[in-house]
Amino acid sequence: MLTRRDLLKSTSSGVGYLAFAALAHEQALAESKAGGPLAPKKPHFKPRAKRVIFLSMRGAPSHVDTFDYKPQLAKDNGKAGRSGRGRKLLGSPWEFSQHGKSGLWISELLPEIASHADELCLLKGMHTDLPNHPQAQTIMHTGNSQFVRPSIGAWTLYGLGTNNADLPGFVALGAPPGSANHFGSAFLPAIYQGARFGSDARGLGGRFSRRDAQPKIPNIANPKLDRNLQRVQLDFVQRLNKTKLEREKFAPGVEGVIESLELGFRMQDTLPELMDTSGESRKTLELYGIGAGGNDTFGRQCLLARRFAEAGVRFIELSHGNWDHHRNMATDLPARCGEIDKPISGLLTDLKERGMLEDTLVVWAGEFGRTPHGQGGDGRDHNNKGYTTWMAGGGVKGGFEYGASDEHGYEAVDGRMHIHDWHATILHLLGLDHEKLTYRHAGRDFRLTDVHGNVAREILS
Repeated sequence: MLTRRDLLKSTSSGVGYLAFAALAHEQALAESKAGGPLAPKKPHFKPRAKRVIFLSMRGAPSHVDTFDYKPQLAKDNGKAGRSGRGRKLLGSPWEFSQHGKSGLWISELLPEIASHADELCLLKGMHTDLPNHPQAQTIMHTGNSQFVRPSIGAWTLYGLGTNNADLPGFVALGAPPGSANHFGSAFLPAIYQGARFGSDARGLGGRFSRRDAQPKIPNIANPKLDRNLQRVQLDFVQRLNKTKLEREKFAPGVEGVIESLELGFRMQDTLPELMDTSGESRKTLELYGIGAGGNDTFGRQCLLARRFAEAGVRFIELSHGNWDHHRNMATDLPARCGEIDKPISGLLTDLKERGMLEDTLVVWAGEFGRTPHGQGGDGRDHNNKGYTTWMAGGGVKGGFEYGASDEHGYEAVDGRMHIHDWHATILHLLGLDHEKLTYRHAGRDFRLTDVHGNVAREILS
């Protein structure tokens, strides 16, 4: 690597700062693309998907009001439920109808997504360990609710690398404060953690404010040094880092800093341009619902997800909140559905038209579901025993249902799919064997699925 001594030689010989900085930049870029922890890696077997777009619905959407049609629940509306607290069953106030050639039953709350019924693979036998938001969110993202573990995005990046050395391989849009562990790398090298853009200032139940409609990039510009002098400064710092690494032999934190500093330097050129959607056509903006009231904010996230995917980013997560409907469900649930319906439909349409849906796995999920019985007259409580998520593209069967909950939607009874199975299946679609994707830490091999997990091969196309 070029050093400060090289800089002094270059200036004394007349080469100058600018030529030296340009040469150093080209060298750093070549080194990054030639290898390193983010370089593309071969999967364990032929993948069906090259990338993941994870649509995270924070707060737990009601499955029995969206994708899990329960006619018996409607018939038993008002009868005593199984809660043991005197709560009565609450049939969905919204109509369900069949869509597409497949005839999937989907609620009237999501008409735009319903138009893609033949691309959706509904996973209706989902269940998870605990009915508490923090723990359920953590296990959904990391596979463990008790200890800090790497997130699924970090595992994906560790297993496959990225296809663009100038961008983060794992991006989180709209990540709420306090959720760092959901996007972190834990004991994996720090370079595999998610790059978070935007902020969900209202926490678990919140969503973007109008002022945050376009996710911001913090500290992307250096106010004191121009690009060439930044390169000179960075080369000097990196020489110190590498000297420390050579001396200590094993220093994961230093390794992460070395890679992160180089990536951050390169991102100054590529990231602002990528996140600038002003050049998109009016037709595309309308497709995502941008400029259409409640659709605007999440629509921008979905559009950015397509742009990141197109640019080679491996794992993109979008967060949308305020799905925790213990009360005011009659007004709040339609509002939340209205915010995501057109943007997600636009994303699926855009990916399909660009020929990207077949190798992009789109995943929609909350951390658990809601109870069939009512709460407070106009709400539903937490339910971890049975709920619905869905996938589209990326090698899954379209227009397909896998698993089922009981006649009221209390718990999964068929095709049961735990979060470990869900994780194993996502990794499988990416060409990764969840039992082989391991990392040695604290004297043992760790993996995303711990000692569990079965691939749901029934959903593979």
